[in-house]
Amino acid sequence: MTKETTELAEFKATPELAEKLNQYGIRKAFSAGAVVLDEHSHISSIPIVTRGSIRVMRTEPDGRELLLYYIKAGESCIMSFLGGLHNETSKIRAVVEEDVEILFLPMDKVSYFIKEYPQWLEYIFKLYHKRFEELLEIVNAVAFKKVDERLLALLHKKVELTGNKTFSITHEQLANELGTARVVVSRLLRQLEEEGVLETGRNKISLL
Repeated sequence: MTKETTELAEFKATPELAEKLNQYGIRKAFSAGAVVLDEHSHISSIPIVTRGSIRVMRTEPDGRELLLYYIKAGESCIMSFLGGLHNETSKIRAVVEEDVEILFLPMDKVSYFIKEYPQWLEYIFKLYHKRFEELLEIVNAVAFKKVDERLLALLHKKVELTGNKTFSITHEQLANELGTARVVVSRLLRQLEEEGVLETGRNKISLL
């Protein structure tokens, strides 16, 4: 395989399938903070992340947001897949967490891959299962966990994604991802800093 071959952490594509993905897919790069897909947008292709990561959000009518899951290298967005397959508009908002490269596969080719490559269908089912479990975790956290527990879990998740214990983020963004108020996040961060769990700087957080 060449450097252009899609290398998926959870999708070990055969040479033939990798060649087809690169033949039909369109590669694009986005910087952190860019919106890849917005709510109510038409879905013409599904994204396969080959580098970096994306966070998938759900926005309420009052403007509040809630983090649903992250899409890492080797993964795709099952919500986009299902919406595009049924010719529905997007129900989620996908924002670049860290600089990302994406292979966009047109929806008409998605159906073709399902029919011709069992490996592709297996990949989609595995993603669906993983996302379902992650959404169950979100429901459980919102229903039964305190905000401070959810905040700390989110910070550790970001460390896992970036591989760096120091990362740039605002209190507002953390509040949006947790679906809570900024003042609540600011208070909890001060508390965690006093406990020696982390250090805060200007739009930066370092886990200790």
